[in-house]
Amino acid sequence: MAVVVVSGQYTGIANTKSADLVSGSYQFVGKGKVTLIAKASAIAMNATLIVGGVSLVNDQAVLYYGTAGTVSITDNIILSQVTNGGKIEFYIRNSGAATPTVDYIILFEPQ
Repeated sequence: MAVVVVSGQYTGIANTKSADLVSGSYQFVGKGKVTLIAKASAIAMNATLIVGGVSLVNDQAVLYYGTAGTVSITDNIILSQVTNGGKIEFYIRNSGAATPTVDYIILFEPQ
């Protein structure tokens, strides 16, 4: 059964990168499947997901766009990957001039 590592909404200020958006009980994980789900309200939002020092998503565009608050756990999967574990880090970068939002969920399923 998967657990929610982190979920939330980030509003990106023009041309800035967020601080690490993961903290709490599940910041450090063992071997298992990590799933990143995200949906932006506009283009120019990039995501970076690092697990155990390995960059799984490296400043890649958030592929899905739509109304804020409508992220779908089945339709907006950016990455689903089995990893050896370690610290999970997640960053969002706004490469544009507007202030769009990104809804995100990171799930972890131990194996």
